[in-house]
Amino acid sequence: MLKLWGRTWLPALLLSILPAISMAQFGVNISVNLAPPELPVYEQPPLPGEGYLWSPGYWYWDADAQDYFWVPGTWVEPPQPGLLWTPGYWGYNGGVYQWNAGYWGPRVGFYGGVDYGHGYGGDGYEGGYWRDGHIFYNTAVVNVGTTHITNVYVKNVTVNNVTVNRVSFNGGSGGIQARPTPAQETYAKETHVAPTAAQRSHVTAARSDPALQEKTNHGHPAVAATAKPGDFTHGVVAARGAPAHAAAPQHPAAHAAPAAHAAPRDEGPSTHAASPPPAAHPTTGPLAPRPTANPRERPGPPEHRANVENHSAVSENPALPSHPATARPPAEPPRPAPRAAPEHPEHPEPRG
Repeated sequence: MLKLWGRTWLPALLLSILPAISMAQFGVNISVNLAPPELPVYEQPPLPGEGYLWSPGYWYWDADAQDYFWVPGTWVEPPQPGLLWTPGYWGYNGGVYQWNAGYWGPRVGFYGGVDYGHGYGGDGYEGGYWRDGHIFYNTAVVNVGTTHITNVYVKNVTVNNVTVNRVSFNGGSGGIQARPTPAQETYAKETHVAPTAAQRSHVTAARSDPALQEKTNHGHPAVAATAKPGDFTHGVVAARGAPAHAAAPQHPAAHAAPAAHAAPRDEGPSTHAASPPPAAHPTTGPLAPRPTANPRERPGPPEHRANVENHSAVSENPALPSHPATARPPAEPPRPAPRAAPEHPEHPEPRG
């Protein structure tokens, strides 16, 4: 009984010792009138070692680039034993999408009902729990890989394979309609622990990588998850479909180049007028609109997507006029009088 009581007060004691602050103090107030993209599908990298907890990937907003960028999922070390991670989420409120920051605490709170996967199915966390200062991992959810972990268990989690929900925001048109329970509302008002320095550096590194911007990867980041925060080289996992959106020239080359010297990107303005460049996302203005013909257009309230749809026409390039020289038939040189021969010989005539 004494041991059980100790497990109850230990997380509360840790929170009183740590430099904990309220969510309102460290949660950045971000409001966007464009719905975040769908969540990419990716595999979880192997557990790097005992004591790590999974922090799922999410879309975040870069005000300078005026675009969403992907923060890869990663394994993180909690600030203290006994704490669990509650992911952040986007919520539609008052005509805009607002970011609700994630936090550490002895329990997993409300994160918008968003199905981030890998144990975060929309309510709570099924990937593991704390006991006696150690994390016990659910191998039915967690990829422990080849790491030697003795404190494991198996708890099967029901996954809906019929309706695949990749929506990344709560509320609004097309959003998840989950609401916090009374217990979760009470817990949200409690004092929690801010993201660690490693987590903050992880976000900064993701923001500085242009390949993680949605306008570049089109929702399929090549670095969807990584083994440790800020490391986008080792233990990297790509999103499903990412190879189809690898960097490629924006204009077709006039002459085929050897594969070893093929340029993966444009090095300057195109000088070939034979064919217009393929339609791409317009980049003029403070917010680059997405073409409405994109089958992955994100849902959102009509009143907040009109400014995007009104610019769809600029993605078309006018047809280039044909050159008269190309339409003129080439002049034929004078031909010598041919010798009498069959009109359709089967074999060439031997020379004398």
